[in-house]
Amino acid sequence: MLTIVLGTLLPTVAGALKSKIVSNKEFEKKKFILTAGLGHDKLATMTDEEINLLYDNNVESTVINVEGQNMDRTADAVIVAKEYKLAKDQRSLPVYIISSEKEKSYVFPMHGYGLWDEIWGYVALEKDGQTIKAVVFDHKGETPGLGARISSEEIQKRFSGKSIFDESNNLVSVAMQKGEGNDYATKENQVDGMSGATITGVGLNNMLIEYFTLYKNFITSIGQ
Repeated sequence: MLTIVLGTLLPTVAGALKSKIVSNKEFEKKKFILTAGLGHDKLATMTDEEINLLYDNNVESTVINVEGQNMDRTADAVIVAKEYKLAKDQRSLPVYIISSEKEKSYVFPMHGYGLWDEIWGYVALEKDGQTIKAVVFDHKGETPGLGARISSEEIQKRFSGKSIFDESNNLVSVAMQKGEGNDYATKENQVDGMSGATITGVGLNNMLIEYFTLYKNFITSIGQ
């Protein structure tokens, strides 16, 4: 009898837990997108309900290919980690457009590899199509206190205000430099690095330039 009862309950519990996990991941994604698009301080005092409402009222999305053309897919149906495994010219590329308080920003999901495993992020550009509004990075298995610092607000805020184009209007992205404690305040395309996490920094740089290049046709159309 006990076996029958447990056998009946376990699928129900497993289903409820799976639904909760999916819901949590969807909320985390919304929070990441809004944080990138509005800046780290905007969501600091908001409740989960307020964040969901802000997302529903202010976020639109589209999916493009590398040519910058719209695709017949919804952004929520695109799993960036799976698209990463495809050839670059075959990938579906989601774009999230956030309009709030007379501001507009464009959020680009990205995926790559650090030292040990996958890294990913959401990078937002201002409506000029050049300036980084804010970024959110996360990782699967980078070293705590070293490469794992890419998920910290301290590291992420270094990218805000930087430009992904150089003075000659070439797309160069923003590169994290080797070492830490240096001043890159006047360098439009560079940010300070992370001590002891050179390979994670290289992986982050590779991810950024790869995806900015994939999104380039769309990005150059923003300011037009």
